Parts: sequence; C-alpha cells; structure tokens
Amino acid sequence: MTTAAKLYGKDLSEYDDVDVDELLSQLTPEEINILAKEVDPDDSFMPPSQRCSYECDKSPTGPLNRKKLIEHINKQALETPDIPELKPYVPGVIRGKKWVPPLQENAKEKDAEEQIAIDLGDEYEQALSSATQDEIIDLAAILGFHSMMNQDQYHASLLNSGQPVGLGWDGITKASQPKVFPIDPPNDTDVDASIKQVRENDHTLIDLNLNNIKNISEEKFIQLFEALEINTHLESLSLTNVGLNDRTAQRLAEAMEKNSTLRILNVETNFISPTVMVRLIRALLNTKSIEEFRCSNQRSQVLGNKIEMEITQLVEQNPTLLRLGLHLEFNDARHRVAAHLQRNIDRIRQSRLGVTSSSDVRRMSGSSQQNNWDGHDDETIRAMKNEENGRLNDDQQSLE
Repeated sequence: MTTAAKLYGKDLSEYDDVDVDELLSQLTPEEINILAKEVDPDDSFMPPSQRCSYECDKSPTGPLNRKKLIEHINKQALETPDIPELKPYVPGVIRGKKWVPPLQENAKEKDAEEQIAIDLGDEYEQALSSATQDEIIDLAAILGFHSMMNQDQYHASLLNSGQPVGLGWDGITKASQPKVFPIDPPNDTDVDASIKQVRENDHTLIDLNLNNIKNISEEKFIQLFEALEINTHLESLSLTNVGLNDRTAQRLAEAMEKNSTLRILNVETNFISPTVMVRLIRALLNTKSIEEFRCSNQRSQVLGNKIEMEITQLVEQNPTLLRLGLHLEFNDARHRVAAHLQRNIDRIRQSRLGVTSSSDVRRMSGSSQQNNWDGHDDETIRAMKNEENGRLNDDQQSLE
C-alpha cells in the first residue's frame, strides 16, 4: 500500500483523475509563461537554457569586461546604505535572548547506572576486591587487556620487575632516559707488527682484528694479503671499515684461493663493488675452509637480480660455508641461500655426532643391492624397492 502524496499537508489523491493537458489548454499564453517561471522541470533531457526560469529582456551592452564589472559591484556595495538595526548596539548589553546550555546529568553517575552486573562468584569477587592496583595491572597484562595500561606497565608485568612508581590506571608513560654506555676505545692494533706476525707465520696469532683503523695504505694491504697466502695459523681476519677498494679486494681474493686455514673473514663497511664481491665468494670454493663470510654495507646498497643469482649459485656450490653476512633483496635468492646454509649446518652436526644422512644411505645401499635385484622379474624388483624405501624412511625418522 503506497502513501498518498501531500502538498502543504493537503491530500492530492483527489487530483489523480484530473486531465493535466485539458487544464493547460485552458490557460492563456501569459499564464503559461508565469507558470513556466514558477516551475522548474526536472528533465535532464532539456538544455539548461530552457530549464532556467530566469529571463533577461535587456539587450546586450557589449562584450564582457570583468574588471569594469568588479568595479561596478564594489561601487554599488559601497553606495548602498546598510539596513538599520532594530536595536542599536550598546557595549555590555545583550541583544535578544541569551542561550543557556541545558543541564547535564553527572557522567560518572550515568556510567555507573549503565554498568552491567556480572556475577563472578564469591571466590573471584573476594580475590578481586582485596587485590592491590599492581596486582590488577598484572592480571590485565596476563589477559591481554592492552588498552587498560600503558607500555611501561605492560612490560613491567611481563618481566615481573615491579610496577613503575607513580603510574596507576591514569598514569602517563614518559620517555625513559637513555642508558649511558662508555665510548669504545680506538683500535690500537699495530698494523706493521701484525703484518710481520702473519708473514712469519706466528702460531700465537689466531685472530687479527683491524676494524676501524684509518689510513691503512694499499701497500700495507697488499703486504698483508701476500703474507696471508703462506700463513697456516691465522683463523679469523676482520677488516671492517678500513677503506678496502676493488684493487685490494681482488688481491684478497687471490690470497683466499691459496690459504686453507682461514675460517672467518669480515670485510663489512668498505668500498667493494658487487662484481668484486662475487669474485670474493667464488674464491671461497677453492680451499673450502671459510665457515663465516661477511661483506654487507658496501658501496652499492642494491646488488641487482643478476649479481644475487650468481652469488646464490656460488653459495650452493660451497659445502663448508655456514654463515653469510650479506643482504639479499630477492626472496628466491634469500630462501635458497638460507636453505643451503641450513643443510651445511645439519651436515656438520651429523658428522660431529657420527650419523650418516639418509641421502648417503640411499646412495650406498643402491649400488650394494643392484646385484641382488638381478635375476628377478619386474614385480619382485618393485616390491623389493618399496620395502627398502620404507626401511630407509623409518631410519631417517629415527635419526631425526
């Protein structure tokens, strides 16, 4: 059932049967013109010039001059007198009725009335009624009510370190004072004496740290790397932030190809290009003694897909590398490198425990049982293979 149309409160249903065309035919042209000015036809198919009820009978005075039009409007506004006020303005006297805000009920009392009563039981209500504020804050942290506390209260509850003094439910978390740490002393390692020890193959020099030593010349780097080729005792070499460039890094790669005792190499924060970084990682494949290699934060922050894929292939060929300090942007390279390093770590762990991996067991058992399968038909060989694979899987699960 539809609602009857109304106009100014009057029901228009009695005009449903009236013929509009007949009414319009009885109007004179002047009346139709007046009616057209009063009514705006809501018809999107009509041009705006015909829908607009405004009509100007004056003839145009010439082209539009915007500057003169604005000057005329400003002049007319200044010459037109203001409308007189019904009640003149008097300082300190309120004209008209003053607005008075309505009375509001107490918000706290209203919230208390709207609270929902929850029956927790006598035991829980007695425990909560006698609990201190710190205990309630700890309980809220355990239940995960993060909006009821600030960060200092939450972390203090998790660490069981006691609530901060002066912080309640309405406490404001302030920035904590930073801890003062002593400045690290400068690296006082004697470069010339260290190079001499490396050249003389000193058995007491196992770890050489030249980090953050400035103004090391290229000649000294070359002397160090030449001595590194014949050294058999140095296990760790750290050259962080020493100004290594491509020329000295190339010489380091040549020394790594001949050294078989170095296990840890760190060349972070230098000026090595991506191509020379690939050269260094390729040099790890010759002796296969490096277990940890770090070369991040170099001249180029973005290596590119081609360089990262080449580094990934070189790492996958290295069976001894356990840790690689290098940021790889692409997920494929990052996941493949991480998976291969994990396999190397698992292999070292299994060899330390004296356990053989399942892949090695399959490879050795395959050649030993090939002779046992000769002389049998296909169905018998298939059954024997299934039984052997099941036994190997059981062995692998028992090892894990």
